[in-house]
Amino acid sequence: MAAVPAELPTPTLDAESENLLQNVSEQGGYAFVNLAALAAGGDIRAAEAAREMAWEQLHSGPWHSVLPVWRDAYSMSCLRMAVALHRAGDWREALRVLDLGLIMGGNLLRKDLGSAVELIMRSCGDGGCGGGAGEGSLEERREWCSESCDKAEVIRVLPNRSLSCKFVEKRSSLSLEAFLCDYFISGVPVIISDCMADWPASTKWKDPAYLKKIAGDRTVPVEVGKNYLCSNWKQELIPFSQFLERIQSNDCSAAGPTYLAQHPLFDQGCGGGESPFPTGTSPSRARIPQNFSTTQAGSGGNPSAPQGVVGRKYVRLYPASVSEDLYPFTESMLSNSSQVDLDNIYDKEFPKARDLDFMDCILEQGQMLYIPPKWWHYVKSLTTSFSVSFWWNEMAANT
Repeated sequence: MAAVPAELPTPTLDAESENLLQNVSEQGGYAFVNLAALAAGGDIRAAEAAREMAWEQLHSGPWHSVLPVWRDAYSMSCLRMAVALHRAGDWREALRVLDLGLIMGGNLLRKDLGSAVELIMRSCGDGGCGGGAGEGSLEERREWCSESCDKAEVIRVLPNRSLSCKFVEKRSSLSLEAFLCDYFISGVPVIISDCMADWPASTKWKDPAYLKKIAGDRTVPVEVGKNYLCSNWKQELIPFSQFLERIQSNDCSAAGPTYLAQHPLFDQGCGGGESPFPTGTSPSRARIPQNFSTTQAGSGGNPSAPQGVVGRKYVRLYPASVSEDLYPFTESMLSNSSQVDLDNIYDKEFPKARDLDFMDCILEQGQMLYIPPKWWHYVKSLTTSFSVSFWWNEMAANT
C-alpha cells in the first residue's frame, strides 16, 4: 500500500475557482457561490448542498441544453466534497463522489478529478478501498467466460429468420489494402478474426476477480431494461463490483437485464493504471451486457468496429438502403432508432419490416466486426460478454 497523502491536490481548481464562481454568479447561481465558499473552508455539508444544487441544474432539461458552467460547478462541488471525505478517512465515498464528477461533470476540472482518483486507488493498494479479491478460481473463470451455447436455445431467443439468410463474411490475416478495397470502399460488413491475440484484455477480462480488483470500487452508469425505448427502461449509477455481481448471478430485475452500454469506461480511468490494449489502441466505448440482453435496431453515421473481447453475441445488419422500411422514429433524438421490435414485429403497423433482406452472424470472442456507415444493427448477447467499440470518421481517418 502506498503512503497516504494528507490532502488531495487540486491545482486546476485552485487556479480556476474564482473565474468559475464568477461565471456561476452571472447565471444566477448566487446560492451555489455562497455554499462553495463554505465548502472551500472544509464544510462537508455545504459541499454536499452545493453538489445537490448543481445536480438539479444538470437535470433541468435535455442534457445538450445544460449550460457548461453548471457541469463545471458540479465537478467543483464533487472535488470539494471528496477532499473533505478523504480528510475524514472515508476513501470509498470520496472515490464514489469523484467518479460522479468524472461521469456528470464538465471538462475544466477533469484532470484534478482523475489525479485524485489515481491517488486514492494507489493508496488503497491491490485490495481496493473496501478489501479486495485476488485471482479468481479456475471454476469462476470458466463460469464467467463459458462458451457453451446450445444452438436450439440460441435460435429460440433470436428474432424470426435468424441465421437463415446471408452471413457476414469472415476473413483472417486481412491486410489493410484488402480491407480498404474489398469492404471499406464498397461499404460491406466483414468479420476480421485473429486480430486481438496480443490484447492483454483477451485473457485478463475472463477473470471477474481481476476486474473487481482494478475497478470494483468505481461508480459506473448502467442501463436497466430490455432497451432504451421500453417504458420501464432506466439508468442507475452503481459500483462496478455490484454490476459484475448482477452479471454473475444473471439476476434480471422485473425491469429487465442490466447493461453497461456506450460508456467511455477507459476515459474514466477504470483500468487500474494499466492498459488492457496494445500500445496505440484506444477504444471509444465499452459494452458489458447480461445474457440475452438486446440492443434495439439502430444506425450510426460513422464507420464502427465492435470487438468481442469476452463471450459471444448475435448481430443482425440491415443496409442503409432499407432505412425507410425499418420505420425510424421521426423525433430528431431517436431518428437513428427503429420503431420495429424485431423480437415481436407488428405486421399491421410495420408491414415492410418482416421480409427485409439482412446479414447476420455470431460474433465470437477475439473477432472484430466492421459495420459500414448508416447500416442498422441489432445485437443480442448470447453469453456473458465484454466488448469494446471503435468509431471514426473520414476526417479522423485522413489525419
